[in-house]
Amino acid sequence: MSLFDDILDDGISSGPDPFGPHLGFAGVLLCASACDGHIGDEEAQSLNMIIGQKKLYERLTSQQFSAMMDRLIGELKRGGPEKLLDKAYPVVPPELRECVFANAVDIVLADGVVEDEERTFIDELQGKLEIEQKRAKAIVQVMVYKNHG
Repeated sequence: MSLFDDILDDGISSGPDPFGPHLGFAGVLLCASACDGHIGDEEAQSLNMIIGQKKLYERLTSQQFSAMMDRLIGELKRGGPEKLLDKAYPVVPPELRECVFANAVDIVLADGVVEDEERTFIDELQGKLEIEQKRAKAIVQVMVYKNHG
């Protein structure tokens, strides 16, 4: 219990709203960008482009989008990609799990180098999202083809 709980009854003590699909999807992609310890320019551009194309975000104003990304970046800074991923992936709707996985692979491939941390991240993400091994391998292969050349 915080000293502020009884004095400030402004909702701050209850914490932020729980993660929903918007935060979950974008959070997974932000984790893909940061899983190797830094977010490269290509990864940041890919993240913004992918999110900008999704119907899930078409009704967000630029202020709402900025607030969402600020919250995710704050979560990333406080707990790292592992903790952010643990909050984000469970709220990705089942029908978007393969989509978010494919886009996470796309982000990992954006800079042309797949580091060990990125390989580990994608393997763990596949398990967390419960995507069948054969299906995940097919998705990775298609994304490699997409990013080739």
